[in-house]
Amino acid sequence: MKLGTEASLKIALVAPLVSAIREPQGGGSQAFVSDLARGLVSRGHMVHVFAATGSQIPGVTVIDTGVDARSLAATRYRAAGPSARDTGAAEAAFASAYRAVRKTRYDVVHNHAFDAPAISLAAGLNAHVVHTLHLPPETTVAAAVGIATQGSRPPAVACVSATQATAWRSVTRVEAILPPYVPTRSIPWSDAAGDGAVFAGRLSPEKGAAEAIDIARAAGARIDVYGDAYDAAYAREQIGPRGREPGVTVHEGVPRTAIWAAMARAAVVLCPARWDEPFGMAAADALACGTPVVAFNRGGLGEIITDGLTGFLVAPDDIDGAADRVERIAQISRSVCREHAERHLDLERSLDAHEQLYRRIVRGDGAATVHD
Repeated sequence: MKLGTEASLKIALVAPLVSAIREPQGGGSQAFVSDLARGLVSRGHMVHVFAATGSQIPGVTVIDTGVDARSLAATRYRAAGPSARDTGAAEAAFASAYRAVRKTRYDVVHNHAFDAPAISLAAGLNAHVVHTLHLPPETTVAAAVGIATQGSRPPAVACVSATQATAWRSVTRVEAILPPYVPTRSIPWSDAAGDGAVFAGRLSPEKGAAEAIDIARAAGARIDVYGDAYDAAYAREQIGPRGREPGVTVHEGVPRTAIWAAMARAAVVLCPARWDEPFGMAAADALACGTPVVAFNRGGLGEIITDGLTGFLVAPDDIDGAADRVERIAQISRSVCREHAERHLDLERSLDAHEQLYRRIVRGDGAATVHD
């Protein structure tokens, strides 16, 4: 719901520059920046999205930062082990982005990029700054956040789930929880019994595509895997051989509308995360499609899935337990999944939270934690 008749705001959204904002999206944060921008525009705000070359968001002004996303391949986040991120490339990219931002006076600059220079270089902007941290604490980003929040004009720091905020509170004050909820009104759903399993996400160790295939095969279910090779070695060594097994089909990344259609046809969506998932947009998408989810109980997934009601949560790495729940998935009501998504996981709730935070910091009231 719109928040009264307060004046519209001028908002700059700084997107992750590691991929262009266009379909098929490069990740959950990219998809959410697109949804957030369109939602804020629909509420009467002036929104500019600063993004990598080639970005497109229908109905939204996208400003080309001049950054070729391919130049930032070495800056990609790696959940497993130390990250060899190219801070020099990121420094140049975000210097270019913020030069473009400075050409217009904004009420709020909201950064969604998880790079140390995206944090540190925002300190000199003549606007209220918000940083949404879409990923778990990482050394260089945590250091940049720590320095920025000690400055003369500290930014507001937001996280995407209560679980993720707990981890970040060991580093800094978290002033808001802004979950990247999904546009349920745009997502078709079905209450008819589905068939087979779906996994959707980047092909990298932390997302658990290999485990999803193992779970489906142990349950005797066919599975469609959707995702691009974020980690080339993992895709080659772990997904390639499994993709040749009977009942397994691996697809490249496709637009979200195609993923939603595949989810709505499926009996179950699998989210066997191998890390503390910051949020879990694939699970929220699935419930909006009316499709129950079986997931490892890691990170924010427990805030999306209600065990026994909208799917099943099992212990991390419990392949057999997850396969057992897949076999029992018909116990879950698809209409209850959809209703849960409409009531608790809808984009409009996230837009409300963003507007509340923006108006508080513009008024100088400080930022209260915003969440359910």
